[in-house]
Amino acid sequence: MKIVRVIARLNVGGPAKHVVWLSKLNAAEWKTLLVAGTVPPGEDDMGYFATELGITPLFVPEMSREISLKDALTVWKLYQLFRRERPDIIHTHTAKAGTVGRVAGLFYRWLTPRALIGQPRACRFVHTYHGHIFHSYYGPLKTRAFLFIEKMLARLDTDRIVVLSEQQRREINEEFGVGRASQFSIIPLGIDLNVFAKWKERGGAFRAEFGIGADEILVGIVGRLTEIKNHELFLQAAARFKSEFAKASKVRFVIIGDGALRSGLEQQTKALGLTADVTFAGSRRDLEDVYPALDIVALTSRNEGTPLTLIEAMANARPVISTAVGGVVDLLGQPVRTEGATEPVTSSLFTLCERGIRVAPDDDHRFAAGLSRFVEDATLRRETGARGLQFVTRQYPKERLLKDIEELYKDLIK
Repeated sequence: MKIVRVIARLNVGGPAKHVVWLSKLNAAEWKTLLVAGTVPPGEDDMGYFATELGITPLFVPEMSREISLKDALTVWKLYQLFRRERPDIIHTHTAKAGTVGRVAGLFYRWLTPRALIGQPRACRFVHTYHGHIFHSYYGPLKTRAFLFIEKMLARLDTDRIVVLSEQQRREINEEFGVGRASQFSIIPLGIDLNVFAKWKERGGAFRAEFGIGADEILVGIVGRLTEIKNHELFLQAAARFKSEFAKASKVRFVIIGDGALRSGLEQQTKALGLTADVTFAGSRRDLEDVYPALDIVALTSRNEGTPLTLIEAMANARPVISTAVGGVVDLLGQPVRTEGATEPVTSSLFTLCERGIRVAPDDDHRFAAGLSRFVEDATLRRETGARGLQFVTRQYPKERLLKDIEELYKDLIK
């Protein structure tokens, strides 16, 4: 059986790792071709990850994140590719690839003489939402246009829609009205847990590199410096924490990642008086050394699917604090109840959950308050991190992801 897998670009982030791992799926029975577009300036290329695992993608240079007239050429090239490869399954990942890939797939399925007698080409189409662009990315008019396209593609040219969490399914299917409930499969992400197996022994080198003492609490955020990740909120919360909540503990902040917004974020850091408190560490390939160096891992996004950075943080037994967006709600679990209590332990400013603290988006005061809760309670940090590690070890191994996808494919073509 042959699978053609299409992603807009192999930039740094969870989707790139996801598609590379899936491209090695059951090589004895499945032949997979990974198709990717161009990583635009300002984003780090993760093509090395595919190379390290022995995957050679086929690049379509016209396909990238931005909307342009090149998209028509991309559709044509993908259509020609599908005709040449004759795949049994076409699986698209991320918004742009999902659009151009399924439009090309629509042509591939129906532009054949046998379609005139109701026999289009036999090919199944799967699309995975790693996140969605139905809010917080674009203005109202463009968002409505994208939503209309997604609804049409789900109706006309998608056999199965894969989402990463139940919360994401509710948003996409029930709130935004994309697809039918019967089309959806919930398949959580998976990670290579072996990479982080020795987290207890790591972390010292990263702290030494940036002069961070063992007695300092280090709060880190990992991710591309792009608008949707909202690093501005991270800096505002750091400033608010410093002015309103900081007590005896010495707290430092570190931003791991790079992107087009770095210069502006550095200027914001200076304007907030945080130059001595915030370190920009840039992009790192040694995340197995980074996460163990952090005492708390933060996420400030306005929109997410299921963020890989929080899963990786939990795999290192790190407590996490995040805005309550997308699959984060499922990832952090239920509000905590103490023994004998009838109500969850919560605050008017944040919610303490089984595996982290969640706060409302775009509120630096609430985020700083939640951060303070972790900073002042080492026992809570340790217990929360331990629960996260148990959860990720059980629910997010890469092997479970591969098995789930393989079963989905077999169900589609049986």
